[in-house]
Amino acid sequence: MIYFIALDDTDNKDSRGTGFKSRELGKLILEKNLGLVESISRHQLFVHEKIAYTSQNSSACLIVDTDKPDILRELCIEYLIDVAEIGSDAGLCFAHIDQINEKILDWGNRAKKEILYKEDAFKLAEESGIFLEAYTGERIGVIGALAAIGLRRGGNDGRNIWLSGHELRDLKGVYKAGELKKIINIQAIISKDGVVINDEDRIEVGEWLRPPIKNNKNTIIVEQSKNDQSYEWKSVSKDYIKSISD
Repeated sequence: MIYFIALDDTDNKDSRGTGFKSRELGKLILEKNLGLVESISRHQLFVHEKIAYTSQNSSACLIVDTDKPDILRELCIEYLIDVAEIGSDAGLCFAHIDQINEKILDWGNRAKKEILYKEDAFKLAEESGIFLEAYTGERIGVIGALAAIGLRRGGNDGRNIWLSGHELRDLKGVYKAGELKKIINIQAIISKDGVVINDEDRIEVGEWLRPPIKNNKNTIIVEQSKNDQSYEWKSVSKDYIKSISD
């Protein structure tokens, strides 16, 4: 069974961010043998002077295949309570894939461009049968947590920071396109112009591989190599990925 688990506002200005804490949760889930962590994605939300956030106002969503959802949910609760920093507004959302309806998708899209309120988040989650709780501060982390599951389910927002048990920051070097698809569950590898890359072509993944989610696919975007003949393609720049996934 596929579950979406989202965290938001777990940090303060002196601590590691929500992305780090989501990856640590992914490791814990694997260690406890509670499921397969298929992906963890980062989603950028609305930045506005009237919205309280620590640094970038982003939330994280884990997709987990599990047959122990109740135990997994309790682990997530305990983990978030334990790691939520002083001064944070930590929120947790836990939903079966079939519970993420059009209203939740709309909430996610609105959270990228509007000021939303926790009372409405709680109401929407209750109507949809989705678990949504807050643990610290003003409890506003539920806004971004609910948004993250909607944005990830929508399939055209954010970028992956973990795929199939791999922290993407640890993946470096040159790989054949077909190898990358198998190693980290990539469904599409394309050029900036939309050209589909041959599985035998070699790709330099660089220092910052963060595959965006496009058309419900984990996607690596590349550009042609001009100075090195040991590979045909290289992953696009950090700035380019941010420009299409924030």
